[in-house]
Amino acid sequence: MESFPTIISVDDHTVEPPDVWRDRLPAKFRDTGPRIVRAPIKEMTFVGGRFAPTMGAPGDAGPVADWWVYEVLHRPLTRLDTAVGYSRDDIGLEGITYEEMRPGSFSVPERLADMDANHVQSALCFPTFPRFCGQTFTEAADRELALLCIRAYNDWMTEEWCGPAARGRLIPLGIVPLWDAELAAREVRRNAARGVRAVCFSEIPPYLGLPSVHTDAWDPFLRACDETGTVVAMHIGSSSHMPSTSEDAPPAVSSALTFANCCFSMTDWLMSGAFTRFPDLRLMYAEGQIGWIPYILERADTVWENNRKWGGVGDKVLDPPSELFARHIHGCFFDDAFGLRNLDAIGVGNVLYETDYPHCDSTWPRSREVAEEQMGHLAPDVVERIVRGNAIDLLGLTPDGLWAGAAARG
Repeated sequence: MESFPTIISVDDHTVEPPDVWRDRLPAKFRDTGPRIVRAPIKEMTFVGGRFAPTMGAPGDAGPVADWWVYEVLHRPLTRLDTAVGYSRDDIGLEGITYEEMRPGSFSVPERLADMDANHVQSALCFPTFPRFCGQTFTEAADRELALLCIRAYNDWMTEEWCGPAARGRLIPLGIVPLWDAELAAREVRRNAARGVRAVCFSEIPPYLGLPSVHTDAWDPFLRACDETGTVVAMHIGSSSHMPSTSEDAPPAVSSALTFANCCFSMTDWLMSGAFTRFPDLRLMYAEGQIGWIPYILERADTVWENNRKWGGVGDKVLDPPSELFARHIHGCFFDDAFGLRNLDAIGVGNVLYETDYPHCDSTWPRSREVAEEQMGHLAPDVVERIVRGNAIDLLGLTPDGLWAGAAARG
């Protein structure tokens, strides 16, 4: 293409700097809140969809990594967290230190430079240590500290990561205390008051031991999202359960099936009745790709048409699922030529683009080239909507594609 619109990526990631919680928690929690410890890796595996690291003691043999330590959790930084700039053949399951990762992973100036190199104007970034919906804190024993950690993360995300140095190019994404829907609603409203228009949520909450979306347990949280225009953002893996087929399946199986939880999750939401109760609710599926969506919609419509009475949805799902999808749900992709060839069956207005920086699947620094290769058959106005226009509308950005909250704060 002679010209290509600058990209707004709705799924990138931040690797939190070591001081996020140390600098923001009350003094009594600074030695028990999340903190970085440099230590050897005794063992680390990723089999059957499960990541299992073991931290060694000081002086033990083994490669050294920086570990997040919080209550009983020991979680190393890994090359998979920040793989851009490395050959795909050199990316393995290994621990790393901050010095061994690309600075754009955790530093705003370097992130903006890497975005410039990738034809990206603005980016929405998911967490790393809190995990994709903040479930690290939901699993914690000390709920007082966990709530403070969530608020500290959201303060850092809004005031520093997306602060003045970002010039509106980084878009805030909050996390909430998933163990209490009322507390979650308060945090949504607290963040919305300062311009945050997206919040993380789990693709399949029961996998985290939480209520399903078929109950009314989440209504306070969903009502807050509905009333504030806050998008519910669900990333693959936000259920702490990556799809796999057996306990001994290699990671490649899970990697090929990353979209599968999105299929289950979207069907849950379409059959939940939530969109009847909350008509302005919006969802997005990060890194789920889009090629699977047309058949799920076709099948869901057939089930709704033929089986809704005995299927338990006749009194709460009042419109065909495909119509609900068109009004409420967005699929996000970074590499899906098949989905783009079937765009008419998905809907131009329901598709968002992403780059997945700095993960191993990221198209950085070739996101523009990948988009041009896969979107060459599309009209320019359609390309514009996919790579930036839909994100501007969904996330309430300025017409120039910047975070409106940053503009409001001057």
